[in-house]
This record gives sequence, structure tokens and C-alpha cells, in this order.
Amino acid sequence: MARSADLVIRGGVVYDGRGGQPHEGGVAIVGDSIAAVGALDDWRGEDDIDAGGNAIAPGFVNMLSWATESLLEDGRAQSDIRQGVTLEVMGEGFSMGPLNDAMKEELQSQSLLGHPVEWTTLGEYLEHLERRGVSPNVASFVGSATVREHVIGADDRAPDVAELAQMQQLVAGAMREGAVGLAAALIYAPAFYAQTDELIALARPAGMYITHLRSEGDALLEALDEFVTIVRSAGVRGEIYHLKVAGRANWHKLGDVIDRVEAEQRAGLELTADVYTYTAGATGLDGAMPPWVQAGGFEAWRARLRDADTRARVAAEMQQPTDAWENMFELAGADNIKLLAFKNESLRALTGKTLAEVAAQRGTTTAETAMDLVVEDGTRVGAAYFTMSEDNLRREIALPWVSFCSDSDAPSAEGRFLQWSNHPRAYGSFARLLGKYVREERVVPLEEAVRRLTSLPAHNLRLQGRGLLEPGYAADVVVFDPARIQDHATYDNPHQYATGVEHVVVNGTVVLRDGDHTGALPGRVVRGPQWSGDPGTAGAGER
Repeated sequence: MARSADLVIRGGVVYDGRGGQPHEGGVAIVGDSIAAVGALDDWRGEDDIDAGGNAIAPGFVNMLSWATESLLEDGRAQSDIRQGVTLEVMGEGFSMGPLNDAMKEELQSQSLLGHPVEWTTLGEYLEHLERRGVSPNVASFVGSATVREHVIGADDRAPDVAELAQMQQLVAGAMREGAVGLAAALIYAPAFYAQTDELIALARPAGMYITHLRSEGDALLEALDEFVTIVRSAGVRGEIYHLKVAGRANWHKLGDVIDRVEAEQRAGLELTADVYTYTAGATGLDGAMPPWVQAGGFEAWRARLRDADTRARVAAEMQQPTDAWENMFELAGADNIKLLAFKNESLRALTGKTLAEVAAQRGTTTAETAMDLVVEDGTRVGAAYFTMSEDNLRREIALPWVSFCSDSDAPSAEGRFLQWSNHPRAYGSFARLLGKYVREERVVPLEEAVRRLTSLPAHNLRLQGRGLLEPGYAADVVVFDPARIQDHATYDNPHQYATGVEHVVVNGTVVLRDGDHTGALPGRVVRGPQWSGDPGTAGAGER
């Protein structure tokens, strides 16, 4: 007797997410859950998809997503959905809650998209996305900089005992609202101002600590020491965001990093990392200037950059190697800093030029040009920094404890997104892994790459019922052609979708069929293990 399903995907090769050998078969889905995996001869679906011999895998997890605002603009998340991503994990150091009024004002003023901030807590933000409608599932860490700024602003000082206790309470509250852990991004103000003991105290109630290390360049090994100290002292799991070694003079340090992490793993610490599949990072021009000049928030920083004496001091420090702060200007060099995003329309003609090219065009030094652009644009000014080694990237991808991320938003190649350039990782990080590094260069086998896109990050985040093709698990499924999956985005032309992903299912609903987005928005909030059922209270009236 035939069994009924809402959706059956059959005729493919099943990679279940465990990393073992694949097998022919398919997936039967009832409601939002997987009902069966295998031959499925006795299953009939209301909707039936022929996988055509392609790979069938669990939906991919983006371990570091900056889709926080792009999802408000366009919930379809096309750049990621078309690569098979079904879960966006946000919150690298700064999360979308908990916010106070001053933080809401600054968030909106710095936004390129300008959406109103209609929430206060992190839980409210996530539920706001779900209510508006999004194609992928969403989750978030709570940011260490967010709770710091909530309590003491953007000042360069340590919290007192009462303030630290308040910050811990905010972390604990965010965890009850469903946050998956505590995140820090320690090269940026105001997170940079936090000392190690503060981060240990904040990590304790979170269960997991994930970090952009205090240095990925000149002080990388010292930053790794701090990371290990925080994880061990707080008694939590730890992950390194976008594992990398920045600056040619530092490239040789990767072996020491790997040896240290694996030694700590053998000693019992739960340590992991994630990477994106490119040799350039992207951030603002704040990464090129010392943290002291940024104390007090953006407008205070901008005002200081108008003062001649301050500018002279900043310019001098930008051009000096240092291990006191992460000097991205020195690590990359102005020829290797590509300008990506301006809010000021009069500056958008500079998009795609290097900082060195703009300086030559203006007849100013590269340091002065960087400062002028921040002042003129009224934002951090998005830029790509070319600082990494391709050989190191291959070595990182091969590590069994490394998952993957985009470290980017999830735009569509249309509408307002086309007003700005982007890093190609927004459109290609996951397809590039499966095309360039799996199929073409054979850095890792396909089944292992699928494990590290799916069950590894789901396990690290302690997400129940996600990350595997298994009966009872959430029906997040991707069908892709291993022989054809490919990234197409480039630094000069980033707004190009990847190809080779045929079908994507989120919570049992087809969001990509035959390579085309269906417009469906079935994404849900995915919450961490401490969730109490509490979304926060300030926005409850929106329901």
C-alpha cells in the first residue's frame, strides 16, 4: 500500500550529512519534517520532484551571515538560497538586540537600506523577520559589543561590578530568547575595549563563545591564547570566526594555529572554526584606523577626523606596523583595499576603485583619503582587504573541524542592492567550495564537504533536529548538481548568482524549483538550547 507525503524528492544520490558514502534514493516529506529517506518505492507525494541523479543533501548552514538588514529589504535571500543555504546564523559581535534608543538611532543612521528599527530585544528582531517573511531560517548569537554598548556606551573603559552584572543579565536574557551563544569581534570598537576578564564573564551564561580574534595578523598567536583562555575559563564551547592569517609576513603562522587548536581539542576543549572561500576579507575603513579614535561612537569618530592634530596622529599610526591593534591598512596596503559601498550618492562613482587609486585621483595621501571618505560618506565605508594566502585557504578548508560562512549579507541581484558593490562571497562562498575546492581541486571529498556544511555546524550550535537527512528532522533539503555547481561572482562584477543548485526546500516548502526562486517565505527562527519560550516583551503588541 502506497504511503502519502506532501513532497517526495526521488531519483537522486543522498548525502545524509554524516560524511559517509552516499547512496541512491530520495527524501519523503510530510508537513515540515522528513518522513523517510531511501528508495521510497512505496511513497507517493502530492508534489513529486525528480532529482535527476543529482545530489540530495541537508540544507546548508551559513555560520556567519550579515543578512540582518538585507532580509528586511528582501526576505528571499536569493544569493544564499541559490547556493543551498537554509539557515542564516547572524550576530558577529554586534547583534540586532538588545538595543536602547541611542543604539537604535545609530543603527538606522549607519544603514545603507534605512529600514525602521521596530524591535528592542534580539528575540523580537528574529520574530520580526519571521512575521515579515523570509525564505531561509534565521538564528543569531548575542553580540558582546551590543551588551557593552547597551550598558556603558561606546566608551573606552572597563565596566564596574554593577555594569558587568547588568551585561551578564542581558546575555542571559538573550539566551532565554533563543540566542545560540555569545559572539565577539575584537578588532572593532567598542568590542576592542573589552578586556579578557570581561569576555570570560559574558561567555559563562552563553554556553558557546565565537569570536573574530583580536588579531588575525601580527598578534595572531597572542589572540589565539586569549581565545583559549576565555573558552577554558568560562567552561564553554569555542569557535573562531573566519579562520585566517592576514598579511604576507604572517602567513607562516597558520601551522602554529592549527597545532594549538588540535592540541587543545585533544586536551578536551570543544574548539572549532569556520571559513569563507576567498583570500580577501571585507569590512569598513574603521578597520584601517586605530580604535582610540573611534571611542564614543561613529559621530565622535567622525568629528575627531575633522581635527588637524588628530588626523596627523591617526595618519602616522595607520602607516606603522603594530601589534597593539589590528592595522588592516598596513596588513593589506592601499593598493589592496577595494572600495565597495557608499551611502553618499556623490561618492558612488568611486565604487570598485582601490584606496590608492582614489588617493591619486584626489591628490591626497592614502591615509588622508581614507579619513576623508569616512567623513564625507557618514558611514564606515565598506571595503575589501586582500590580505590572505590561497595555499593557507586550501589548508583551512581541509580541516575536519572547519565549517563555512559567507560573512556577508544575502542580497538579490536586483533593486536597491545594485546601488552598491559587494564582496563576491555574498553570492559565491558555498558554491565556490563545492565547485572549485571539491570538484576541481579535490581538497576534500564531496561527502565530507556536505558534512561540514550541515551536521557539523548544527552540532556545534546544539540545534536539535537539523543538519541531517533523517526521519523526524526538519525538512531543509538542497538538490544540486556536483558536476555543475559553480560561483560566478567576481570582485569587479559581484552581483551574479551561483548556478548548479536545482531545488531548495525550507521547512517542507519549496523555495527554489528548477533553479528559480518560487517566492515562498517559510523561514523560521531557529533557537538555541537555552530558549525558554520567551521572545522578549517590548514588541509583544506587534502580533
